[in-house]
Amino acid sequence: VNEATQHDIKLDLDVRCQRLITRQLALEFPDIPVLGEEGCDATIEEAAARWVVDPIDGTVNYAHGIPHACVSIALQIRDRKRYKTLVGVVHDPFLDETWTATATGPARLNGRKIHVSPRTRLSEAVVSLGFAKSKETLDRMLPVFGELIHQVRKVRLMGSAALALTYVADGRFDAYVEAGIRLWDVAAGGLIVQRAGGRFEITPIAGELYKYSLNANNGHLHAPLKRITDRFPAPTSSPS
Repeated sequence: VNEATQHDIKLDLDVRCQRLITRQLALEFPDIPVLGEEGCDATIEEAAARWVVDPIDGTVNYAHGIPHACVSIALQIRDRKRYKTLVGVVHDPFLDETWTATATGPARLNGRKIHVSPRTRLSEAVVSLGFAKSKETLDRMLPVFGELIHQVRKVRLMGSAALALTYVADGRFDAYVEAGIRLWDVAAGGLIVQRAGGRFEITPIAGELYKYSLNANNGHLHAPLKRITDRFPAPTSSPS
């Protein structure tokens, strides 16, 4: 453990994994820098293309021996002043499951095409929630939890944003909502949701770099979920 706070753990293994991933990517694509949870190249803001990497998404789960964590890698290209995701890969080593998508092809799980769930009723939905550690995000998400728990079939808090998105993509979950999520947690999974027929919407949090509020769902549930989340104020920047 490199660093431990009340709500988070940083592992030396995170740093080592990102180094390994960066090295492997550089062998094939030496001109594309890496934006990752464990640091980034100084040229990342102006690069024509960039990798977005979370070496271990679900670090607390992993550190406690809970087998629900993954590696998330996305490739983005610069389109005017914004970046667009072209490729997304999420790998769960515990279940040997790999989700993939490109901007022009279908989403797949271990090579098999996948699709979001067809459920249209919030009362039948399984919704994943995420809670960031700051007071501002908790102040928003706890009331959302209080509303949803009475309106959906089940609420699940699993501890990995990337896997929550892939579970929406293959229909295990019907939606995933969080405030205060980082780009490297969701860049790959967001594309996978979209290419599986779902809806992936992120809203930047003012004053925070690469930090967003997120609503990902099967498309049918977007409006009722948005009505609930919009009732509560969006989080603003806060000290780490």
